[in-house]
Amino acid sequence: MFACFAGRWRAEPSRGGDARARGGMGWTVAGALVLAGGVLTAPLAAQTATLRGRILDAVSGAPLRGATVAATTTGASAQTDSAGRYRLDGLKVGIHKFLVTATGYNRGAVTLAFAAREVMERDLLLDPTGVVLADDSVAAQTLPTVPVTAPMSAGRRFADFERRRLTGRGQYLTRAQLEEGRFNSLQDAMRPLRGIRYSCAGSFCAVQMARAPMGCSPEYIVDEREDNAFGPLVPVRDIQAVEVYTGAADVPGEFAGANAGCGVIVIWTANGRAPKRE
Repeated sequence: MFACFAGRWRAEPSRGGDARARGGMGWTVAGALVLAGGVLTAPLAAQTATLRGRILDAVSGAPLRGATVAATTTGASAQTDSAGRYRLDGLKVGIHKFLVTATGYNRGAVTLAFAAREVMERDLLLDPTGVVLADDSVAAQTLPTVPVTAPMSAGRRFADFERRRLTGRGQYLTRAQLEEGRFNSLQDAMRPLRGIRYSCAGSFCAVQMARAPMGCSPEYIVDEREDNAFGPLVPVRDIQAVEVYTGAADVPGEFAGANAGCGVIVIWTANGRAPKRE
């Protein structure tokens, strides 16, 4: 795994047996259509992404020449040049796992999500396996403790929530954020979000989207079911995650409907429906 360290990523030793990435370049073969005696190649390049950056010694910061970065999901790999630079093109949109190796260093792995035409920059740090002494023996190296944090993973039932969060569309609140903010209500929790206004009557404030016409209330989806009556009243203590889409352009297809222009608020509770079994 990688931990963020001084604006870069530190490679932690990956677990399990030694994995070997196949050498050579990964090739994407575009399908071809024969039309009027000619060949029309599908524009797959516009649907792919690129990962590039440097592989560095975690202790000295020196670039590592000849290190290998391999996408375990596709088999594509690249080696670093004398400046430690690497580049992997033609990555499909979605999530990929990468294995990073170099002679004399602990192996590392990182999982990244890519959007279409994205060029992602990542400098990766590898820890040396040991320090060579004057008598050519190797002493174990003591490294500083680095805290590792990871995004929320709430189990299979929240797979769709996490998939949509990776797209960058909409705004999201996790259980950890709700607990940290100590909010009194769902409306209170949504106040820091962009593009939201409130219509208050007495002690209750109804949420409206800033881009929606006055009086146009957002659609509430509670545990994958439309529920505009109970949705605004769900206690914060029962909420595990929230998705907020402020306009029709942001709303995913599965939530699109007649009221999508007024916005959509998706609520996941601790006692929601069990996931469908395939």
